Amino acid sequence: MDKKRLIEKTNKYIFPSYKRFPVVIAEGKGCTVWDVNGKEYLDFVSGIAVNNLGHRHPAVLKAIREQTQKLLHCSNLYYSLPQIELAELLIKNSFASRVFFCNSGAEANEAAIKIARKYAKDQGKPDKFKIITMINSFHGRTLATITATGQKIFQKGFEPLPRGFCYVPFNNLPAVEAAINDHTVAVMVEPIQGEGGVNCPSDTYLKGLRKICDRHDLLLIFDEVQVGMGRTGRLFCYQHYQVEPDIMTLAKALGGGLPIGAMLANEKLKDTLSPGSHASTFGGNPLAMAAGKAVVNTLLHDGVLQHCRKMGEYFKGRLTELEEQYSFIKEVRGKGLILGMELSSNGTETVNQCMERGFLINCTMDRILRFMPPLIITEKAVDSLVNALSIIFRNREKKK
Repeated sequence: MDKKRLIEKTNKYIFPSYKRFPVVIAEGKGCTVWDVNGKEYLDFVSGIAVNNLGHRHPAVLKAIREQTQKLLHCSNLYYSLPQIELAELLIKNSFASRVFFCNSGAEANEAAIKIARKYAKDQGKPDKFKIITMINSFHGRTLATITATGQKIFQKGFEPLPRGFCYVPFNNLPAVEAAINDHTVAVMVEPIQGEGGVNCPSDTYLKGLRKICDRHDLLLIFDEVQVGMGRTGRLFCYQHYQVEPDIMTLAKALGGGLPIGAMLANEKLKDTLSPGSHASTFGGNPLAMAAGKAVVNTLLHDGVLQHCRKMGEYFKGRLTELEEQYSFIKEVRGKGLILGMELSSNGTETVNQCMERGFLINCTMDRILRFMPPLIITEKAVDSLVNALSIIFRNREKKK
């Protein structure tokens, strides 16, 4: 196929709201994708942490295939078996007692914002509505969730923004304490900031947030849209830190490639969303639910989480070897298979050079190379990428 013509058609018919690379992906299997001309790439982006089980995972394909022969949609006016089964799986394997299904991470975070505010009203506290979020956070692209996002670049041009959010530095407990006032209802945080640069919390940060929220009677919301569903080597990232939120949001990898979102909440919030208070036409869609059930079962029972932890340590170790060799690598950080390599200058050229060599990686915050391969990635695949990076960095050193 003519890649150039396909790109021209995209530019002609689709809003240019994405800065796309000149690659037209046509097929994927496991950790590999192919473009329309048959060029092969090892995928270290995973659809931005969506394809955690890789492309065309047999269990996910089987679940989708079987569900297409039964029911694609029925509306939430009625009960649905796949929705019930996925809800039970999530509740039994998390802190939560209730789940609301939707179609994306932004919708899940909207639901979290709404339930936090409604809970305050139900408790007779109508003046509580403000949510504290973190600088360099990312929570979605709706008006409310870009306002919750602590990055002005995503808010520019969409003013006036909804009121009720304020921002403090990540990993800074005193700043959270200082931001609390009579209007504060919740603290919302990504356990690891993904889009913000793979910023990891200290060992005491999330526990500290829990204590602050308990002391001030605030809700604690964990946005696990990017780091949930096994990405860090546990089913949910919060499980590494021995702390439970009141609300957690999921999306991305939960659907195995299909659009899905979920907002989970604990027992004290179980009656907050009463009939008619919130809804989603496609939320809990039977096809997405069937895929989600296959994803969760595979993560829990097929050794994927253990493999992720093992490969995360190996991959991070290999990247650290590069850090020790090249002074322009400032830091390697991350947990499981969400890893970041901070450079002293823009990383876009490195991304492009990797692509030329058959590797898809990502750059965020201009200088941070982000690696999010499928959780089934192998040592051989990691070694091949690290070897390519080594050549790229060696050539960079020679140009100095």
